[in-house]
Amino acid sequence: MGLLDSKVALITGAARGIGKAIALKFASEGADIAFTDLEINDAAKQTIEEISAFGHKVKGYASNAASFDESQDVVARILEDFGRIDILVNNAGITKDGLVMRMSEAQWDAVIDVNMKSAFNFLHAVVPIMSRQKGGSIINMASIAGQTGNPGQVNYSASKAGLIAMAKSVAKEMGPRGIRANAIAPGYVITEMTETLPQAVKDEYVKLIPLKRGATVEEIANAALFLASDLSSFVSGQVLAVNGGMYC
Repeated sequence: MGLLDSKVALITGAARGIGKAIALKFASEGADIAFTDLEINDAAKQTIEEISAFGHKVKGYASNAASFDESQDVVARILEDFGRIDILVNNAGITKDGLVMRMSEAQWDAVIDVNMKSAFNFLHAVVPIMSRQKGGSIINMASIAGQTGNPGQVNYSASKAGLIAMAKSVAKEMGPRGIRANAIAPGYVITEMTETLPQAVKDEYVKLIPLKRGATVEEIANAALFLASDLSSFVSGQVLAVNGGMYC
């Protein structure tokens, strides 16, 4: 028996990285997986193939999470294809870094739209479904940057702080309907994207972490599994920091 048997999970931005790791973890625990990404390219097809190996239903959907209309449409299609949605992971995200005095309006808007407005879009579409089902788990993928701020990332930090506040608000609004909402705030995570950073930059990050290493994507996925499953049945409105002690 898996922790997520008979559950349907919707994960945004899950063709690669942390989103993919979460999808694989959920499938290994019995969940059927619906995920979105900007396009269903070779990476997304590879993710579908890997998830299929667990023997559960999986389908990828090309959708721009920052578009309200596209998000409404894709959730309607997922509900038609899967019949229910028990878990929502708002994972879609981008970075467009720069000092605030040099940051363009376009850089600000793009990060806020993809990272934070996308979460609103999917919450707006999925919460009524979970409300009718009288239960569900929502996980917003935030960041340590949303707790501490980060130089050169005023847009990213603001978007991730917003995801934390959104989870807390939804927890209070929808708790009476049996819906839990939480956020995960990873610190430095070893991904394809962070591996391209100069070694000196990565070394500086590690110096700040008491455990003296970055997290694996699987460790972030384990935290998501906890919040998605009944192991956390009385946990709502919380921020689960997965940062190796970097921020306490």
